[in-house]
Amino acid sequence: MITYTSVEAQNRFGELIDRSQREPVQVTRRGRVVAYVVSEHDMQEVLDLRKRREDAARWYAQYRQQVAQRAGNTAGELSDDDVNRLVHELR
Repeated sequence: MITYTSVEAQNRFGELIDRSQREPVQVTRRGRVVAYVVSEHDMQEVLDLRKRREDAARWYAQYRQQVAQRAGNTAGELSDDDVNRLVHELR
């Protein structure tokens, strides 16, 4: 990954944007990473991945609640038997 200092990024902004179309560019200030510049395509992939992760977490929370309700456990906690049943269901 290519790195620019914040001063270089300001002075060579056009080049920074062009390079970010090929690979992410790291921007540092006083020796510490402060930003990354990425292409629109790369950013869209990050946003899609975040949405998929949120959807999976939401599905799992709903599934866990359904399993707990079926088991008669309204607190949403799973017993050892519930966990074992889930493991075997998912195989």
